[in-house]
Amino acid sequence: MNKIHPTAIVSSKAEIGDNVTVLPYSIIEDDVVVGNDCLIGPHAVLYNGARLGNRVKIHQSVSVAHVPQDLKFSNEESLFIVDDDTVIHEFVTLHRGTKDTGFSRVGKNCLLMAYSHVAHDVIVGDNCILANGVQIAGHVTIEDYVIIGGMTPVHQFCIVGQHAMIGGGFRVVQDIPPYILAASEPLKFSGLNVIGLRRRGFSNEEIAALKKAYGYIYGNTLNVSQAKEKILEELGENKYVQNVIEFLNRSKRGIIGK
Repeated sequence: MNKIHPTAIVSSKAEIGDNVTVLPYSIIEDDVVVGNDCLIGPHAVLYNGARLGNRVKIHQSVSVAHVPQDLKFSNEESLFIVDDDTVIHEFVTLHRGTKDTGFSRVGKNCLLMAYSHVAHDVIVGDNCILANGVQIAGHVTIEDYVIIGGMTPVHQFCIVGQHAMIGGGFRVVQDIPPYILAASEPLKFSGLNVIGLRRRGFSNEEIAALKKAYGYIYGNTLNVSQAKEKILEELGENKYVQNVIEFLNRSKRGIIGK
């Protein structure tokens, strides 16, 4: 049974699942889908194009699927998708896609802390954490298990690789390869995310292989093309190392330095 506060405005055209709680003064527009067991906090607004999975928690004054801050946007239909078990804290702003992709998305089991922002045409993977005030610009891709520290902006079209961790208060203007730590100003490679990888079940052998690979990439003797050849020759059968090579091959903004 749903619990909808009498001061909330919920369109009769919206699709609301079972056991949904909608707290005071929230607004849910027509073209909205809310899954089962969700919480919609006070003063939240779910605009047309909002799509929530199951067990999503939206806290106070969150904005989901508002129009993008993009001058090319011409009010085309598009979506903002929030997958199962994600928690979104107060004053977070989530903007739907443009005609370029048609959607933005935050994956499963993510945590978006207060005042963070996800812009148009962005993909955030599963199990990610965006700390307070993180600002994700348009067309950014953030892969699974990424943690971004507070007050960090990510430049448009950047890619942040899986299992990477970025320190707080820095500025991301190039791609962040997977499995690493990034810190300092300008942002640079600060070693492998060893603690995070161990917490997620990576073996000592897998971590050692990644350390060796990044030793070639960020060492002083090889350029990136030479490093890729050396890595493929020595470590090419390791699936995580293969992910690193694949990431380097599709990077368009270039990777952060050392």
